[in-house]
Amino acid sequence: MYEYLEGRPSLRAAARLVLDVGGVGYDLIVPVGARFGEGKQLRAYVHLLVRDDAHILFGFPDVKLRDLFRTLLKVRGVGPAMALAILSTLTGEDLIAAIQNEDTSRLCAVKGLGQRTADQILLDLHGKIDAFGAAGLAEGKGKTPASLGGNLAAAATALISIGYKDKDAEKAVAKAAEKVGIEDLDGLIRAALTLK
Repeated sequence: MYEYLEGRPSLRAAARLVLDVGGVGYDLIVPVGARFGEGKQLRAYVHLLVRDDAHILFGFPDVKLRDLFRTLLKVRGVGPAMALAILSTLTGEDLIAAIQNEDTSRLCAVKGLGQRTADQILLDLHGKIDAFGAAGLAEGKGKTPASLGGNLAAAATALISIGYKDKDAEKAVAKAAEKVGIEDLDGLIRAALTLK
């Protein structure tokens, strides 16, 4: 129904973007760390999920990442929340490489994704994912500071997506990790946001 929305960003958060399109605010759920660029007008490629109780819009910085999300939804046992978690943890390039190399350990690094689901992703998508190619899929993701890994990297990427400079994000996340640990990604991001 919708291909993309283009408008003024009125709210930007780690996993949320509100676009003002002609006076209407569209609330988009986005991958943590997705970078839509800078400027007064942003374009988000969208996927509309229709349920009995809600219409939910997911937003992506490029069409290939959106289509990768849609491809993940075709896997048995992968719903929108899991597909979004995968794209929040792995770049498009990393996901494609994991599937091509049958690397279930990389897939299982996604919080809530177990061995059975990882095996199902490989079964359903191996051989089909090549059509995406790696080029262009990482354009919308922020560069993760090289010295960080796992939840530290995801938290730093989230801060970068809302305007932090790379070094400032890395420092804030490192300080937050000392206080709250690294197991809870949401808690780590909240703690990093409160640090000066």
